[in-house]
Amino acid sequence: MNSMSLLIQIIIGFSSGIAVGLGFIALLTMLKVIPRLIHLSKNIKNSWTFIYPVIIGTLFGSYLSFTDYSIHLPLIFIIVFGLLHGIFNGMLAAALAEVLNVLPIISRRIKLHGQIRKLMMALVFGKTFGSLFQWIIFVKI
Repeated sequence: MNSMSLLIQIIIGFSSGIAVGLGFIALLTMLKVIPRLIHLSKNIKNSWTFIYPVIIGTLFGSYLSFTDYSIHLPLIFIIVFGLLHGIFNGMLAAALAEVLNVLPIISRRIKLHGQIRKLMMALVFGKTFGSLFQWIIFVKI
């Protein structure tokens, strides 16, 4: 492989990483996840407690994605990490659904007028049972 080809691959890889990172930050900004958390917790003075973990988690996740480094932790740490990961994904999905007004549209389309609570519970239980099924059947610890 010549040096020009290697340089082009480096530029493309770096540009792609920047594009994905900016897309992620744009999504968090558009959904106002962090400002909403700060507002709900009524903790404006300590807003860094919400901002820094996102930055550190993004950098750490990027580091782990680009290296072959693996961390061997006790099962309790893996469970806690999985719960925190699930909470973040759930909040992100809920914020996206709220912004797009997905649930009222779905309830009208499937003719569940006034029964959004049942629709929400069906989504929660479906996600929970689906995740448990995946972890119990497919993930071997």
